[in-house]
Amino acid sequence: MPPNAHEFIDGVAAPLGWYYLLVCAINVGAGVYCLRAGRTRHGVVAWMIVSLAFGLLAGAAFLGNPLRMPEALKTSIDAALGPVTFTFGTLALLSILYLGRRFFVQPAVAWSGLCASLVFLGASMTDPEFAAVVGKPDNVPIVAMVYLLGFFAWLGAYQAVENDERRRRGAGPIEAELGDTVLVWPDLVYVELIAMVIASVVLIVWSLVLRAPLEQPANPVVTPNPSKAPWYFLGLQEMLVFFDASIAGVILPLLIILGLMAIPYLDFNRKGSGYYTIAERKFSYLVFHFGFLQLWILLILIGTFMRGPNWNFFGLYEPRDPHKVLALTNVKLSECFWAVWLGTSVPQPPPASGAVVQLGWIVWREVLGIVLLAAYFVGLPVLLGRTALKRFRDQMGRARYAIMILLLLMMLMLPLKMILRWSFNLSYIVSVPEYFFNF
Repeated sequence: MPPNAHEFIDGVAAPLGWYYLLVCAINVGAGVYCLRAGRTRHGVVAWMIVSLAFGLLAGAAFLGNPLRMPEALKTSIDAALGPVTFTFGTLALLSILYLGRRFFVQPAVAWSGLCASLVFLGASMTDPEFAAVVGKPDNVPIVAMVYLLGFFAWLGAYQAVENDERRRRGAGPIEAELGDTVLVWPDLVYVELIAMVIASVVLIVWSLVLRAPLEQPANPVVTPNPSKAPWYFLGLQEMLVFFDASIAGVILPLLIILGLMAIPYLDFNRKGSGYYTIAERKFSYLVFHFGFLQLWILLILIGTFMRGPNWNFFGLYEPRDPHKVLALTNVKLSECFWAVWLGTSVPQPPPASGAVVQLGWIVWREVLGIVLLAAYFVGLPVLLGRTALKRFRDQMGRARYAIMILLLLMMLMLPLKMILRWSFNLSYIVSVPEYFFNF
């Protein structure tokens, strides 16, 4: 271990001690809740054992020897967190969580996963590179929002699975039994008052513990490296790597917003209105979670924690070296087609040619990309509408089916472009800089 690493461990040992002590108290609270809720004795004992384990971790941290992430494991994680493997890995994780939702929504399983993630976070904070990124004042709220997002996603899935089980037994959804009237005063106002006081206390403690992320005054001759947008725009900034500015900054965000809003109206299923369910609205559930989690939240996490100097991709524990150089070249499909595959020069319009002649040369130059996009956005919907999605087309009608399949294909285009860019350095399928169009 480098000499400065010992100083870093000594600096984070006490904060990690308080961190593990807080997690210990949370697990004690979970054990008390299980006891008062009449749960089995084995469950109460299990959470008390977990609390004791976190208490021991807290004691070790206060003594200057916090739990550390093994170097071999950090190296393996960085090696596995390539852009392609990370994208496919998160997609596989979402698929596993969906297929095994009846198991993962169990409170004991979800709480165990939470405790495991907190151990992983605490052990990783002993790495200087990880701590510098995650502990940055700008990024601490994003870490908190990740856990909040996980909680609410679990809560919705838990209620949906419970309703699916009730419907399978022939009973109605839980929401149908919620017929009691709740008054605004004092019930709602009282709860809002308590929430306001708690939020105020959290914000005050937060402002005292974490320093404000203030930097030097803006200097027009010095550009930060990397220069990152606010977290809520990091998804757009990440999309700019794979698409033209007009597409990534206007068209795709508009389609994302309108597409997510249109899901309930495009879905022809009349069930699942007014109550949580997955089994009765699988199409809407899968499309929404894929679009929101995989194509938006994932991009924000990549831009926050894995993009470093020069907008290069870094592992969680990899040093953010500004001199890191990646052998990447932006390759257009037309250049690859004409120069590499056919071994000829890329067609260019003759000098001083008219607009019509120039347009003809451009179409000839980009003929492969145009054919591929036509097959993707025209041929594939027709083929799917006659085979795998024939039932959808018949029940939705041609107009709703056309809108639905266009939105789905645009959603799938983002991960496809990401894979093509990361795997083959392919930047644009169709590139027409003469008319400011690149796709």
